[in-house]
Amino acid sequence: MSTMRTSGVSTSGRGFGVHDHVCWSYDDHADFLARAVEFLTEGLHLGLRTAFVAPGAADELRAQLSRAEPLARALADGALTVESLDGVYGPDEVVDPETQVAAYAAATEAALAQGFRGYRVAAEATALVRTPRQLEQFTRYEHRVDRYMVTHPFSALCAYRRDELDPSAVAQLAGLHPAASPDATPFRLHAGSDGTLTLAGELDFSSAETFPLVLERAGLPGGRVVIDGHDLEFVDHRSLWALADAAARRDATVVLRTGHPGVERLLGLLDVPRVTVERTA
Repeated sequence: MSTMRTSGVSTSGRGFGVHDHVCWSYDDHADFLARAVEFLTEGLHLGLRTAFVAPGAADELRAQLSRAEPLARALADGALTVESLDGVYGPDEVVDPETQVAAYAAATEAALAQGFRGYRVAAEATALVRTPRQLEQFTRYEHRVDRYMVTHPFSALCAYRRDELDPSAVAQLAGLHPAASPDATPFRLHAGSDGTLTLAGELDFSSAETFPLVLERAGLPGGRVVIDGHDLEFVDHRSLWALADAAARRDATVVLRTGHPGVERLLGLLDVPRVTVERTA
């Protein structure tokens, strides 16, 4: 089954469908709140059950959302729920990827059973990625839940406060989303609409450290791995070797489908193993 998904750089919380996944990095709480309001309001218009998860007192979070009339009504009738992150996770808690995906899958099924068209969440998750171990597991979760979204009506806006995180952490998180806020990441590796992986954006010296980490967190399957690279704008030799190394660890071969002429030339010059190109228009 093919599912259309929004991808690329996003400047607002609008325009996302029932399978979409966007990363929003921000400095100011008002910016995050505005994007969350946009995202949740459109979700309600799409017939989705919605949820807002953020640190802070639940009453204060509800008060912030209630300033937008559509959300005030949704809070009153139960189409929008609010949950304090503080009440769900303890300090330095490490999220288990499979457990978290299962929780959102259950919430999606419950929403469908209640007559909604799906489930949508706007979540501020900075507190869950502060330590190296937290970041490692949460990036693994981000990719796994992205795969779930392709075939289920679950959509999410994941927000991270960039002035509280290392730029590399933000780039890793954003790089595992189909859509991201401006300047969050130069590239994006995510689940494709047809079940393949999609690789887009630019892979250059600025992503030399981040891209191998993102590949590892995504976890390439074994065997023949097809990556849709039709929106890949630039790729350097470091990134091709990172793909080869990731493939070797999983005893896989990577087929990169792209119309970028430089990729095939680089592979020929460098004799990179386990990576081949299928040229597309």
